[in-house]
Amino acid sequence: MKILSTVNVNLSIFNKHFREMEELIILQEQLLEHVSVKERYLLTKIDWNDRLIAIKGARGSGKTTLLLQQIKYKLPKGAVPLYTSLDHLYFLENKLVDLAKEFVLQGGTHLFLDEVHKYPQWSRELKLVYDQFSNLKIVFTSSSILEIYKGESDLSRRVVNYSLKELSFREFVHFTKGYMLPTISLKELLENHKEIAKIIKKDLSSPLKDFKQFLEHGSYPYFMEGTKGYSQKLLQTINLILEVDLNTIENIPYSDSRRIKKLLVAIAQSAPFSPNVSKLSERLGMSRDFLLNSIKLLDRADLVMELFKSTKGIGAFTKPEKIYLNNTNLVGALSKNGHEIGTIRETFFANQFKHLNPHEIHLADKGDFLIDRKYVFEIGGKGKLTHQIKGLKNAFVVRDDIEIGSLNIIPLYLFGLLY
Repeated sequence: MKILSTVNVNLSIFNKHFREMEELIILQEQLLEHVSVKERYLLTKIDWNDRLIAIKGARGSGKTTLLLQQIKYKLPKGAVPLYTSLDHLYFLENKLVDLAKEFVLQGGTHLFLDEVHKYPQWSRELKLVYDQFSNLKIVFTSSSILEIYKGESDLSRRVVNYSLKELSFREFVHFTKGYMLPTISLKELLENHKEIAKIIKKDLSSPLKDFKQFLEHGSYPYFMEGTKGYSQKLLQTINLILEVDLNTIENIPYSDSRRIKKLLVAIAQSAPFSPNVSKLSERLGMSRDFLLNSIKLLDRADLVMELFKSTKGIGAFTKPEKIYLNNTNLVGALSKNGHEIGTIRETFFANQFKHLNPHEIHLADKGDFLIDRKYVFEIGGKGKLTHQIKGLKNAFVVRDDIEIGSLNIIPLYLFGLLY
C-alpha cells in the first residue's frame, strides 16, 4: 500500500507539471500566430546547431521576435520546440531544471528561454540543463547589461554569444516598404559605393527621405504601431532599463538608478562630449568611481557609447575620451533642447559599428573615426571637404544629404546597409 501511495503522489506531481507545461505550450502557440515574416539580420548569422546559444540585446531590440521567428520559420522538420519567458509565473513554483527534464521526457528538442536575467541562479541551472540533457538545444536571451561569463557557474566553454543590434536602415526599409536591400560588407562599400548607391536609387526613389525618417524613429520596432507615440514608448523603455534591469542584474537600488538617470540626462544635453570627470562628479554629486562605473553601465545597456583612441588602454575605471548617446532615436527622445545635425550624423555612424563583428571603432587622431585600426572617416554634410584627411592613407569623407558619392566620398546612408 505504501508503494502504491508513493506512486499516486508521484503521478499527481507528474500530471501537475504536465498541465503547467501545457499552459506554456498554449502561450507559445498564441505568440507564434502574430510573428512577423520580416526577419531580423541576426536570424541567418547564428549557427543554430550549437547546443547553448546566448543572444544579448537592449530592451526593444527584438530578441523575443527573433526567437519566435526561429521557431516558426527555421526549425528543422521533426523538431519539438518550447518558448517561455523566465519571468513567467510558472517559475515562481517550478525550477528551470525541472521544466527541462519534463520537456525532454515529452520529446522536446529545442528550448528557447527569454529574459534569463530575471531568473535567480540562471547560470547554475543552465549549466545543469546543458550537462544533463546532451540532446537538448538551448537558446536564451538576456539584457545587454548582463555579463554572461560572470554568472555563478562558468559557461564560457559552453555558450556561444551573439549581440542583437537595433534595427538597421536596411531593415527599416524592409519593415516599412517591403524592399529587401542587400547587406554589404565594409570592404564592398569602400570599393564599390558608387555602384551600390545607383542600385539602391532604383529601389528607393528618395533614399534620403527614408533615411531621415529612420534617424528619427527607425531604430526600434515601435514604429510599426505608429510614430505618434514613438518617443514616449522609447522613454518608457529607458525608464525600465534604469529602474528595473539595473536592479535585477546589478542589484542597484532605486536611489542609485535615479542618480544614473541624472547622468544620462546630463550626457544627452551635451553629447558628444569629452567628460571632465571632476566637474561632472561635483555637478551631479557623485564620486569619481561611481560616475565612471555608471557610464560603463549605460554603455552596456546600449544607452550610450564610450569611445577611445586606439592607442589608449581601456580599464574598469578609465575615462572615455568621448561619449555619444547610443543611437539617433535616443538623441531625439532625450535632447529636449534640440540637437545639432552634426551630432546626429556622427551618432549614426558610430552606432553602425558597435557590436558589429568583426569590426572595432575608435576615435581618430585626424578625422572623426578610425575603423579596424585602418580606415579613417570624416563625417559631415554635403558640403564637407576632404582637407581634414588630406595625405592620409585609407581615408574617406562620409557626407549626409547626397545620394551618390565619388572617389573617397561616400553617402552616409549607405553605412545603414552593413547589417
